[in-house]
Order: sequence, then C-alpha cells, then structure tokens
Amino acid sequence: MDPFSTPGRWLRGNLHCHSDRSDGALPPAEVCRRYAAQGYDFLALTDHFVGRFGYPITDTLPFRSGDFTTLLGAELHSGAMVNGELWHILAVGLPPDFAPSQSPDFRPVPGQESGAALAARARAAGAFVAIAHPHWSGLTEADAAAIEAAHAVEVYNHGCAVEADRGEGFAQAEHLLNAGRRLTLIATDDAHFHIDDHFGGWVMVKAAANAPAAILAALKAGAFYSTQGPEIRALSREGDALQVETSPAASVIVAGQGTPTVWRSAEAGTVWTLPLDRLAASPWLRVTVTDAAGRRAWSNPLWR
Repeated sequence: MDPFSTPGRWLRGNLHCHSDRSDGALPPAEVCRRYAAQGYDFLALTDHFVGRFGYPITDTLPFRSGDFTTLLGAELHSGAMVNGELWHILAVGLPPDFAPSQSPDFRPVPGQESGAALAARARAAGAFVAIAHPHWSGLTEADAAAIEAAHAVEVYNHGCAVEADRGEGFAQAEHLLNAGRRLTLIATDDAHFHIDDHFGGWVMVKAAANAPAAILAALKAGAFYSTQGPEIRALSREGDALQVETSPAASVIVAGQGTPTVWRSAEAGTVWTLPLDRLAASPWLRVTVTDAAGRRAWSNPLWR
C-alpha cells in the first residue's frame, strides 16, 4: 500500500513501551496519559510477557478516548538467539487471552518454544509482529532470517539509543531485504520512564480511522513511515527519478541494495528530485530525510 496516495488520515503512534506491569516506572494509566498529552493518537503498551510479571497483556481499554486509542500488545520472549540470550519480539494487536510462552524470566530455559515459533503464533493470533532492537540484542543475520513471521524490523529504538548507543537495526533489516523479505521498518520509544527514553521515535500511520482495527490493518499493509520528527509528505516515482516532499529538511538520501546511494542537500528543502540511475539494479529503495537538528525520518522499502 502507498500511504501517500491512499485515503485516510495520518496518525502518530508509538508501538513499544512499558509500564509497572513489567519493568517500567509508571502505571499504565499514567503512561497512556503522557502519550496522549504529547499529541500521540495511539499507543501500544507492550509489557514483557514473562512469568516474573504474570505474562501481562496490559489492559489499556479504559484509557481510550475520542481522540486517543490503544492497541493491546506485548514484548514476547522465548528461546535463545545465537548469542545465548532470550529473544525479544514485539507483537501489537494480540488477543488478551494469548497463551503464555513458558518463559519464566529473562533467561532461556530448556524445552521452551523457539523465538520463531512464538512469532509465528503471535502472527497467527492476528498481531503485527516486529523484530525488536536488533543492535541492542546482538542479533546475527541468521537470527533475523529465522523470524519468518515478522512484518517489520525495529530500525530505531529510542530507549536503546539513549541508554546503550545501540538503537538501530538497519544492517539486519537490509540483509533481509536483500534476501527478498518484504519487511517494513518501524521506529519506537521502548520507553520505561526511568530515564529520558520517551517521545524520540514513532510511526506515522495512514489509516481510515483512529481505531484499533484500522490502525492494525494499516500497519500490516505498510501504510506508514517512521520518524524522529521530520515529515514525509509525498513520495512518488516520476520516470527515472523519485519525487519527495518533506517538512523543511537538510538532506534526503535514497539507498538500495549494495553501496550506491543518491544524496541531495538544501538549507531548508521541501521538494526533492532524486535520479535513480545509480540504483537501477536494486530491487528495493528506501528514503531517509534529515532535518537541520539531525533528526531523521524513514520510508518503508519501495519495491520495484
């Protein structure tokens, strides 16, 4: 789906954060209040789905209002990655009775289901599934490839960037794109509110309504872009060039498979034409917009 030419309204949302139902600092009501006060249209509160916390799928339905909605979800854990640590898999749109994963705590235990099986079970239950914070997790290319049920890769995680300088996932995402996996790219907060780890990365979703079912359908269809602040207002192919309209920005980059990129800069540019001849062999393209403050926005991959 092309979100820039389809009907609907743009909605700002965060897909990854935590409350005191797991290891966050604030109760769910206060987390939701803060995101609504900050101008977010929707929130997925994704507490850690482990036995230590009672396998929570935190109920945020009481905190919905006429202009703010919530999606039920969790950060799922089960099985070991190549480095021996537990998987972290984001699942937004889970049913409240999603079955526990036999994960008593944050360490793998013998006999539990694999991360790949847990992700597949979440997707089958109707969730939008994303590979969480690949850099922070130490994810290998083989790890990433194993999660065949993923809709998306978390390419920017604000909490991991602030706390560990390991906030990105573009390398792992591009390995999967180069292998033909049609994944999308999400930016999130992963806010716990113990430190200043909130309101730093979000998705802008084009949906028919600010309602859970409409937002979830748009996420699964790829009708969104991710940002730290800059806006992508239009994106279209015109012959052998890409036309991009943005909020005032300092640069726009188009990247694809391999090392070639196309780069343009301006003092406060809003309309950009980027020739694609250097990227003619790439099966996919993605756009990065950077503003004068260094904040970025990212399109989903565009497939030829």
